[in-house]
Amino acid sequence: MAPGPIALVASSYHPHVGGVEEHVRQVAAELRRRGRQVAVWTVDRGEHLGTAQVDGVEVRYLPCPLPSASVGGVLRFILALPPAVRAWRAAYRALRPSVLHVQCFGPNGIWAWALARRTRTPLVISSHGETSGDDHNVFEKSTLLRWSLGRAVRDASLTTGCSEVVLADLRRRFGLDDGVVVPNGVNLDEKLDPAHVQACGPVVLALGRIERTKGFDLLLRAFARADLPPGTRLALGGDGTEVAVLRALVTELGVADQVSFLGVLRRDGVAGWLDAATVLVVPSRYEAFGIVILEAWRAGTPVIATSRGGPAEIVTEGVDGLLVDPLDVDSLAAALATLLRDRDLARRLSVAGRRTVERYTWARTTDKYEELYRR
Repeated sequence: MAPGPIALVASSYHPHVGGVEEHVRQVAAELRRRGRQVAVWTVDRGEHLGTAQVDGVEVRYLPCPLPSASVGGVLRFILALPPAVRAWRAAYRALRPSVLHVQCFGPNGIWAWALARRTRTPLVISSHGETSGDDHNVFEKSTLLRWSLGRAVRDASLTTGCSEVVLADLRRRFGLDDGVVVPNGVNLDEKLDPAHVQACGPVVLALGRIERTKGFDLLLRAFARADLPPGTRLALGGDGTEVAVLRALVTELGVADQVSFLGVLRRDGVAGWLDAATVLVVPSRYEAFGIVILEAWRAGTPVIATSRGGPAEIVTEGVDGLLVDPLDVDSLAAALATLLRDRDLARRLSVAGRRTVERYTWARTTDKYEELYRR
């Protein structure tokens, strides 16, 4: 039997961008296409966006206050609590969900868990690597988050992770007994009009949040060290707290005239740069999955991915990509040089990547969720 209304309770959502945001948006749209009643509830970051429609799906931006250790923090929480309770109660009464599905556990997860206990609504938790790949180590700093996640996974009807490495961390540190992998996806038939990118020579591309976890500094060092064809450029797409650090490193390494900072890219910009790139590199110190790998495969762009985390579960070394430990900068530099100079290898990886990506679609991701909901 198909489930009733579904609330996808996301840690972040449109207008913000990222892996979790993309995952939830695509799953919500796919559920709606299948005739399911679905809504997205996400965290109000103080922007007071209220209720909106995104891709025909109702989105509620809900306050998720949490107490802090300071006296002022406790007082602010007490003041914020009543309107937050009213907002969550209104969301629940409007939808009457048969499933509360937390996507990436944070303050949203604590509030959804409390609501599930209060209303006896089945709870599903999907982890996207937030416990081990967060740039700010919030689960190490917050006793409340650690305790709540541990209780929530024990209470949940089901827990999923975007990769086995994500589930392994939940088992090791948060008491998860089981867990199911539900990977990310792409739309193979998405109608994109790639932005025109003029590339004069080979292009090494990296996309993502510019934070230490993403390892862009390691890629810069490898790029500066590698024996690359003349005219090779490095393009870094995204934004974050490490931009100034990376700009200083570019100057220190003497490669300022070879490196471009692209800033935040829209979907057509991402598609354009993937079309223009000679190779996509994912140099993360830890990566839960890496949707950009799927996007590169779809575009026919060869991939060098980190061996630290989820990419090793989807990339087959030497078949549809190269796997490298980015902390070994010399190995990363050697992989860059090999792929940019060996055109036959690049072509083989590109062809195999196009085949592999057919296994990772949002339709298949949603199929898996619907199968789990029926349990």
